[in-house]
Amino acid sequence: MQDDIALFSDVYSAMLSKRNWLFGAFVCIIATCGSAQTRDQGSDSGKVAEKSAWVRLSPEQRTTTFEFAEPFKDYLRHAKSASLSEAELIRLAKQSGFAEFTSPDQVKPGARLILSNRGRAVLFAVIGTDPIESGSRMVAAHQDSPHINLKARPIVNAPGSMALLKTMPYGGLKRYQWANLPMALVGRIDTVDGRHIDVNIGFAPGDPVFVIPDAAPHSDKLLRTRTYTEVFSGEEMNPVIGSIPGADASVAEEVMAALHQRFNIRDEDLVAAELELVPATQPADVGIDGGLVGSWGQDDKLSAYSSTRALFDLQRTPAKTAFAYITNFEEVGSVNDTGAGSQFLDSAFTSLIDAQAKPATALAVRNALAHAEVLSADTNDGVNPIFPQNSENSNAAVLGYGVAIKRYGAGFDPNSEFTARVLRLLDANHIAWQTQTPKVDVGGGGTIGGFLSMRNMEVLDVGIPLLSMHSTYEMSSKVDLWSYYRFMLAFYTMR
Repeated sequence: MQDDIALFSDVYSAMLSKRNWLFGAFVCIIATCGSAQTRDQGSDSGKVAEKSAWVRLSPEQRTTTFEFAEPFKDYLRHAKSASLSEAELIRLAKQSGFAEFTSPDQVKPGARLILSNRGRAVLFAVIGTDPIESGSRMVAAHQDSPHINLKARPIVNAPGSMALLKTMPYGGLKRYQWANLPMALVGRIDTVDGRHIDVNIGFAPGDPVFVIPDAAPHSDKLLRTRTYTEVFSGEEMNPVIGSIPGADASVAEEVMAALHQRFNIRDEDLVAAELELVPATQPADVGIDGGLVGSWGQDDKLSAYSSTRALFDLQRTPAKTAFAYITNFEEVGSVNDTGAGSQFLDSAFTSLIDAQAKPATALAVRNALAHAEVLSADTNDGVNPIFPQNSENSNAAVLGYGVAIKRYGAGFDPNSEFTARVLRLLDANHIAWQTQTPKVDVGGGGTIGGFLSMRNMEVLDVGIPLLSMHSTYEMSSKVDLWSYYRFMLAFYTMR
């Protein structure tokens, strides 16, 4: 009520100062929108982040929210790289009736198809009753996360009778967070003689781990003037891989001999390997109330899981074909042939359209892309309880307050009519939502949305907030995760 009194006081003052009626009405509208951020009238639609999504839940919904997080944590236990994420998503897809796309004859209403791009990016599709050229609904996300890659010739001797792994940081990580952290080595080695070897060391009971050693406080005087971002330089991000020399061999030579024996590889085979170091930790609940999921890799495996799980759970054939597009290399600019900047999506659309109405003309493909409506789904930074000054309070996303509608400004946001339709969808389905805009001159970030809008697709950036984003252990709210999933499920069938 106090907000309402202040609102009409503003309008009355505008009139008294001989401003015109239009300005007074404008003040009314703006004040109403602003008050929606803070007022709590018990409604569950039409108010932006008016209260925590937790307090809106019925007892049954609360139980569902906690239950929904369990298979998500199980996915994270498997998805330790982009390739491993895709393998797990395809496994889950096949359990839900999806099949690899191998023939045009498969493209019929209700068909559930998998189009993989080299095992590192994938398009899942549920074919609708309408032609793809007439429009589709897509949720696009990425499955890569910040980690540490190995160099082509990674094993070197180091002072102190140690062998280290030479590395290259991947994505926007804070290097100091990776020191003194048990890490696992995952990935693949494709050998010169044609063999494929999966590598996963550090997660099984009894496995060794790999650790970047920090300097002790007793002897770090020479390092104390380093700045926050330069505690470790890029060339110092080198974990220990061995410590035992041979009678006539160095520690590095002994390490290579052990790898030769374990994997039957030669030194040259490491040049073609895709090996990465990730935290050797597993997902867990955070907090005595169990309201948060803690895990490395939630940016953006959380969106990859939510978008595909929603698609897999579709119970009926949609009018418009529904897609979940899971890409790679977003953390380094969506480059390479499995990133969102590749032509894979164009080729996939062409193949599916050609199966519906031969031949797939260039115009038909362009029409299909232009009529596609897309959610570019990616997690975002949430208000940090220790560093709240990094966020702009009225427009920053808060954990536990639902889906974040990202507003980056003109040129980055979609047309207003599409945004309005999405907000109407959220309200109609009683899904908690809020907004996210970084603090000017302080924060930012990118998504794959730009690569899709360049194809003339209508794209809105969405997400949910994380704490400790891009760190070795990120935190998300279970109620946001559940809201995100419900949002995507509704979007796939949006008219």
